[in-house]
Amino acid sequence: MSTQSSPNLRVLSGMRPTGRLHLGHYHGVLKNWVDMQMNHDCFFFVADWHALTTHYETPEGIAANVTEMAIDWLASGLNPASATIFVQSMVPEHAELHLLLSMMTPLSWLERVPTYKDQQDKLRERDLATYGFLGYPLLQSADILMYKADLVPVGEDQVAHIEITREIARRFNHLYGREPDFEARAEQAAGKMGKKTARLYRELRRQYQEQGDAEALEKARALLAEQQNISIGDRERLFGYLDGSGKVILPEPRAALTRASRMPGLDGQKMSKSYGNTIPLRDSPEEVERKIRTMPTDPARVRRNDPGNPDNCPVWQFHQIYSTEEVQQWASDGCRRAGIGCIDCKRPVIEAVQAELRPIQERAAELEADPGKVRAILKQGSEAARQVARATLDDVLEAMCFTHHR
Repeated sequence: MSTQSSPNLRVLSGMRPTGRLHLGHYHGVLKNWVDMQMNHDCFFFVADWHALTTHYETPEGIAANVTEMAIDWLASGLNPASATIFVQSMVPEHAELHLLLSMMTPLSWLERVPTYKDQQDKLRERDLATYGFLGYPLLQSADILMYKADLVPVGEDQVAHIEITREIARRFNHLYGREPDFEARAEQAAGKMGKKTARLYRELRRQYQEQGDAEALEKARALLAEQQNISIGDRERLFGYLDGSGKVILPEPRAALTRASRMPGLDGQKMSKSYGNTIPLRDSPEEVERKIRTMPTDPARVRRNDPGNPDNCPVWQFHQIYSTEEVQQWASDGCRRAGIGCIDCKRPVIEAVQAELRPIQERAAELEADPGKVRAILKQGSEAARQVARATLDDVLEAMCFTHHR
């Protein structure tokens, strides 16, 4: 799914605080976020509560990891003037929405999420037979639905989490979306669009409901999306009036599939802390050079004059990311003909990685020297996020008839 063709959509994404980030995070997630913040209404959050689902016994490092990760986000190009950057636990409405959604979410939906059993198998050394671990997909859904996100950038392995979020939103709207005077309110909302637009909306609605005209439904939805003179509540009411479902309180998000990261680790596997094969974004130039110089190469090249095969060499994967076609051709030919040594082959990669990291590290150093600035950014972003979250939660509580204590 392309997100560039549909500007001004709301995007929500988060990351567990695991400390300092590496090149795998940068190429797999952060570069995409930096691009999206220029064209969309983006909310990026540090998912510190999610960290507890697998590390509830060792929470003492989470706070420090929040700051370290935020520094890397900002140094990589996330801009608090372009995106809302916040901390999950600083917006307690997430927990309240999670609780409310848990009351109507079937247990079987959570048990069938593919990553539930996968993570239990991978992390057998941890006791994950907890309510929190079972419910973490629902907390993810609350994170997304809280901001009424249009798009959630995910890899293919996370699509199931978006699907359950869509199902939860659909179930919530079905259970609680019908207002006592819904039709009267919807007709009033239609009138606010102007006579001509209201007439077109009603005709498209009639075509869909009487004839099942899917094209009419899409035209009507597009018409509503363009309206600037009606409130968000009226727009959601009119969306629900189209298909007879009632007011859409929690819109269904869509998965924005991101390209799989091509960033390999130092050993050719996926770059991951668990494999010990990473290049952190704040590694010094000397450390970057040391790590790349000691990378394994094609096992066939035992001696300098042994020809090799780039396809069997982890360094070649780095060339494919960082080197021009001309340098790639030089490295490939030199390897196959034993015209260059492995250290010679690694030199352009070392320089390219160092050049990519240099501006990131310069910005990170400034932020490290001013931790108060990082805390202020997170505090300000969390306050802005909380305003949006409060409005959504008010809608949810009103739909569930829990406004008597407000």
